[in-house]
Amino acid sequence: VQLVESGGGLVQPGGSLTLSCEASGFMFSNYAIGWFRQAPGKGQEFVAGISYTAVTTHYANFAKGRFTISRDNAKNLVYLEMNSLKPEDTAVYFCNDMEKGQPWGQGTQVTVSS
Repeated sequence: VQLVESGGGLVQPGGSLTLSCEASGFMFSNYAIGWFRQAPGKGQEFVAGISYTAVTTHYANFAKGRFTISRDNAKNLVYLEMNSLKPEDTAVYFCNDMEKGQPWGQGTQVTVSS
């Protein structure tokens, strides 16, 4: 089982990034998948989730209207499009199934700074 996050980087406030999560080693299309993040000195928090059929999505309040989660089951990929980024979005972003049952990947660092 492997989860590999990518797409992070340094972006100015108001900018955009799209993160990708590539899954392997488990029946990805059978799982609801979530994005989570952890900022320095803080605990992990939920960002967004998507059902296994991609019919249903839900977002943390801070992500609503700015972030969009999507998935491609044929490619075992989940995306997180992030717009209007703020300095407080700075964190390492991770993906996992919504039960956090898979081994964690290394995450991808997102830094929002001018």
